[in-house]
Amino acid sequence: MIATVRSRKTSLQHAIRRLAGMAAVGLLLSSCVAADMALDGAAKAPPQIPSKMIAEMSKKGMKVESPVLVRIFKQESELEVWKMDGAGRYALLKTYPMCRWSGKLGPKTKNGDRQAPEGFYHVTAGMLNPKSQYYVSFNLGYPNRLESALGYTGDALMVHGACSSAGCYALTDQGVGEIYAIVSKALSSGQNHFQVQAYPFRMTADNMALHRSDENLPFWRMLKEGYDAFELTKQQPKVSACGRRYVFNTAFEGGEPRDPLAACPIPVTQPDPQIMAKIDAEKQKVDAALAESKASPVTAYVDGGMHPSFRTLLEKNGPEKLAASISGIKYPVSRPEAALADPFQGARKRAGAGSISDQASGN
Repeated sequence: MIATVRSRKTSLQHAIRRLAGMAAVGLLLSSCVAADMALDGAAKAPPQIPSKMIAEMSKKGMKVESPVLVRIFKQESELEVWKMDGAGRYALLKTYPMCRWSGKLGPKTKNGDRQAPEGFYHVTAGMLNPKSQYYVSFNLGYPNRLESALGYTGDALMVHGACSSAGCYALTDQGVGEIYAIVSKALSSGQNHFQVQAYPFRMTADNMALHRSDENLPFWRMLKEGYDAFELTKQQPKVSACGRRYVFNTAFEGGEPRDPLAACPIPVTQPDPQIMAKIDAEKQKVDAALAESKASPVTAYVDGGMHPSFRTLLEKNGPEKLAASISGIKYPVSRPEAALADPFQGARKRAGAGSISDQASGN
């Protein structure tokens, strides 16, 4: 028994030493996939949509060619794929657990901060990489227009396979392969780009209150306006940037604002009054929740997060077996000692998954 414990301890120490060496190299790179172009010359067929997934789309009234939308939630370590149904509204297709993301809750602002981005992004076909070092991947497009204007730095922030992150969102090879195939089909069938909405957590009033002491709360309240617009309409929100912020579902005199830092032009059309009334009601819920809340359950943590299902496997089997089980390239789990921590356990128990429309979160 003692020999077994020593063996496991030695294996974990070896794995951590290897990761430390990789981290030192990573400091020289601009992102978690700065080496992602290493396999550009390799011949590899891109993944295809599984027949089971095609059947699921048909069951939900969706076509494989119909437009897609992606939402990402850090605290819950989940990525959602939404697809337009026959009624012209987006419906949830599937929810994927994320194996690893890095940094903390809050936006990415500078190169090397290990932060995974938060905000609204648009992904085109040219941003897909079928020959990624991390199986397959797609670039989120960070920094977007607003972030660039604010002086935020960094590039090549991706959604990819393998359980390793230094600013990216990592899933299993199977998961990212399925997502890649779904979005690739939509883009090749006429969708010019698909929207990615990256959030710190599901933007319920309870979750906002749980993080009331965080310095990013004003930024998150701004993100919640776009979150609410989608939750209430199941239509992709139109995202503009002016006045140093995102503005949703608004058309302006003279077209789209050219300078994200300048004051917003005169609006010529604004969101539907009934929807705006519901969004205002959500703001009031947040105000009330913030007034009632007394403390935040999250104080400090080491680095990023991991879906509880993967954390259980990491604790049971160790980082090497976890890496082998979720990715064919067996790329090491990033900072496994930090991944074992679960700073959001209290938040999940108190707030639940939650959405303002009370829709199930999926598979």
